Amino acid sequence: WEATVIEGSKRGGVLRADRRTGPQIAPPDLWLMFAPIKKVRTDFIVEKAVELGVARILPVVTDHTNEKARQDKLQAHAVEAAEQCGGTFVPQVAEVARLSAVLDGWDDRRILFCDEGLVGTAAQLDALTPGPWAVLIGPEGGFSADERARLHAMPQAQAVSLGPRILRADTAAVAALTLWQARLGDWR
Repeated sequence: WEATVIEGSKRGGVLRADRRTGPQIAPPDLWLMFAPIKKVRTDFIVEKAVELGVARILPVVTDHTNEKARQDKLQAHAVEAAEQCGGTFVPQVAEVARLSAVLDGWDDRRILFCDEGLVGTAAQLDALTPGPWAVLIGPEGGFSADERARLHAMPQAQAVSLGPRILRADTAAVAALTLWQARLGDWR
């Protein structure tokens, strides 16, 4: 939008929207769930998730998560990323929650579970079907045996390998989002 500043101060202001300059482009119904890692790398994950087109970002604490993250800081980073890449949509960043609690209330949304235990096997992306999805990336050190077992038992979860090597969490997020977008997203 082109806008005119009506009031402005250090703490806020008022704009009058004058003219729409382009359409708002919403991303596909894709969420990213990831375990926070070191700050710079967590910021990278949020930035790339915004650029690659996710609708929601859910930081989750797993059994092996060592780092903390603040929702307000991650949301601000998502806004900056959208501004930087000319995006017209800013995904909501959810409050940090335990993975087990998130899965306890899970609905029928499919989960693309990036399982480091499958390293070196085929990704089996042909089995992915359209609909709402979430990509799940584990922490440094991977998922615990209990978490992996629970995810493998979930009918909504599709475990995939991201290739012949175990990827760092930030690289895995970019790779998985790219694969999903190429197969089911708005890149087709």
